[in-house]
Amino acid sequence: MTDLSGQTALVTGASKGIGAATAKALAAAGAHVVITARDAKSLEAIEEAIFEAGGSATIAPADLAEGDSIARLAEAIAQRWGQLDVMVHCAAMLPELTAVRDIDQAQFSKALTVNVLATQALIARFDPLFKRAADPRLVYLTTSVASDPRAYWGAYGASKAAAENLIASYAEEVRNTSKTRVAIVDPGATRTAMRAKAYPGEDPASVKPPEAVATRLLTLLGEQFSSPHRERVNHSS
Repeated sequence: MTDLSGQTALVTGASKGIGAATAKALAAAGAHVVITARDAKSLEAIEEAIFEAGGSATIAPADLAEGDSIARLAEAIAQRWGQLDVMVHCAAMLPELTAVRDIDQAQFSKALTVNVLATQALIARFDPLFKRAADPRLVYLTTSVASDPRAYWGAYGASKAAAENLIASYAEEVRNTSKTRVAIVDPGATRTAMRAKAYPGEDPASVKPPEAVATRLLTLLGEQFSSPHRERVNHSS
């Protein structure tokens, strides 16, 4: 089993779904997990569940789209732990599914801010903390529509494609200058609130639970994967 004892991990989008399941899995493996999302109450519930299971966590409520929230988060982690061993970037915004010609500019702008600009800011602010760690790893959750365009998914797909390009470019930039390893993971069809919003008529039981993705991410973090690494989580249980 993957042992993350003594390591500090940051999980974005940790208040629900894959982010919450991943935070619990990392804590169970021994990491101290910093969990961030906009919903403070939901984060408190995740933190309590981690504590009850014998794990360790710190909540850091933040809106990644807001001004210097990422800079403040990085500074807080730097002051308390001095480095960051693991980041699992799950946070994302799904704008309305609509034809490209009908995309709402305000929604698209917010999606670009959350999915692209915040991703770049996370890289910029946490790169120095990665460099202080012995085995730093960055895992980014992507989507199939980032590389396989689909009707009505243009706004979301474009934003995730841009973010994925940033992540992959960063991996290439640090390949020979840093120990940081980068993995881009497509979780595939998973039982989340975002999935339910996109597929309202789908039976939730027909797709895998978030815990299945979290289990794979934890296993991946224990592997000596090459960087950039890409994979899709296809198993259903």
